[in-house]
Amino acid sequence: MITKEEFINLIKNEYPSCYQEIIDNMMLKRSNAFRINTLLSKKEYVLNELDKLGIKYYKSDISDFSYLVDANNETLMSLDLFKEGKIYLQSLSSQIPPLALNLGENIDILDMCAAPGGKTSEIAQMVNNKSNIMACEENKIRLEKLKYNLCHLGCKNINVIHTDARKLDSFFRFDSILLDAPCSGAGTINIENPKDLSYFSMLLVKNSAKTQKQLLKKAIEILKPGCSLVYSTCSILKEENEEVVKTILNKNIILEDMNINISNDCLLESTLDKVLTIKPSKEYEGFFIAKIKKLR
Repeated sequence: MITKEEFINLIKNEYPSCYQEIIDNMMLKRSNAFRINTLLSKKEYVLNELDKLGIKYYKSDISDFSYLVDANNETLMSLDLFKEGKIYLQSLSSQIPPLALNLGENIDILDMCAAPGGKTSEIAQMVNNKSNIMACEENKIRLEKLKYNLCHLGCKNINVIHTDARKLDSFFRFDSILLDAPCSGAGTINIENPKDLSYFSMLLVKNSAKTQKQLLKKAIEILKPGCSLVYSTCSILKEENEEVVKTILNKNIILEDMNINISNDCLLESTLDKVLTIKPSKEYEGFFIAKIKKLR
């Protein structure tokens, strides 16, 4: 566990030129967001239903199916749109990693840490259920939640595997991999909430970084030559982000540009080019995203 003052000092050491803005933003109540599930509904239908209910929503620039909304989770979860799987409650930052993947029909895709299924279902939506997806989850309880969500959201051609992705056989090869790695959650903390801080510790950061490096090494191993993977965390700490990515970079493993429509004002400076470190704000959770290409 860490105190509020210790956490503030940690952020100050990481981002000395803008730490106060980060801390101020970490005191804000974040706007809710949802994704329209085009596997089960048309965008126009969903928006028309929200209009009828008088629920205000705001289009996000990151994708055609991403929206912010003036309603709490309880209200949204009571809607038929939610119960029928036509919308999925998912933060804007969480929706970004799949958008950076190179996706298409009839390819083999891996989601290494898939539960509860928000990003997996987004990938299925983006390929219109026309690619093969393997979704890994080692926790049995989270695995059941993953299975439920994928079924509820109309996702198909997904092979859900109960395993630690680090243990995947080396003979596997994938065209595209998402590694949304387990992390400390340092980008999602509200420092006014003692419960948030109670889950955080520097030991958690160090243990997470160790796991992240192992997962990323496995991802590189089973990624097809000439293909790309996306590494992401909901942390803004360099030990879990840039320092993890640096361990695998060489003349054969390089960073790629990401065509993500997000303002520079929403980003933090990084020690690596081409990566995105999303600043905590009212609209966004703190998040890190890197796109990595294996040349051969």
